[in-house]
Amino acid sequence: MKKIPISEENEQMKASASARAMPSSAARAPARGSEPGEPEDPMAGLQADLDRFRDLALRSQADFENYKKRSAREKEEAIKYANSALLERLVAIIDNFELGLAAAKEQGEQSPIYSGMVLVQKQLNDLLAENRLDPIEAEGKKFDPNVHEAIAHEPSDQVPEGFVLRQARRGYRFKDRLLRPAKVVVSSGPGK
Repeated sequence: MKKIPISEENEQMKASASARAMPSSAARAPARGSEPGEPEDPMAGLQADLDRFRDLALRSQADFENYKKRSAREKEEAIKYANSALLERLVAIIDNFELGLAAAKEQGEQSPIYSGMVLVQKQLNDLLAENRLDPIEAEGKKFDPNVHEAIAHEPSDQVPEGFVLRQARRGYRFKDRLLRPAKVVVSSGPGK
C-alpha cells in the first residue's frame, strides 16, 4: 500500500466529497477564476500554504529569540541596579547625618562626639564608594539639567551666569545612572 502524506490525503478526501455533493454538470464546469481550458493546479495552492506557514514559523522563532534576549537584558539590569532603592534611602539618612556633623563641629572640633561622627561619616562614604555610588559635585560647575535641579536663581558678582552658586542637597550617581539630582542655586549673573 502506498503511503500518502496526511495533508494530501485530506485534500483528496475533500475533493472527492465535494465532487459527490455537486451535480454532474457543475463538476464538469471550470472553477471560478480560472480560464476555460486551463487545468487547476492543486500543488500551487499547497505550495502557497507551505510558504505562508514557513514564514509564520520563522517570524515566531525570531519573536521568541527577541523575547529571550530582552528578558535576559531586563534580568541583568534588575540584578545590576537591585540596591538602588536601598541606597536612595541611605543617602537621605547621610544628609541628616551631615547636618548633625555640622552642628557638632560648631560645638568644637576637639570634642569626642565630633571625632566619632567624622569616623562614622568616613565609613559611610567608603560603603557608598564600594557600591559605586558617587556624589555629584556641583558647586562652581556649569548648570546641567541632567544632573542638577535648580531650586533658585540668585545674582552674584563672583560666579558667572548659568553656573552653580551653591549646593542645597548633594546628588548621587549610581553606577552609570542618576540616583538623585543635586539641588542647586544657580547664579543669574551680576546684580543690578
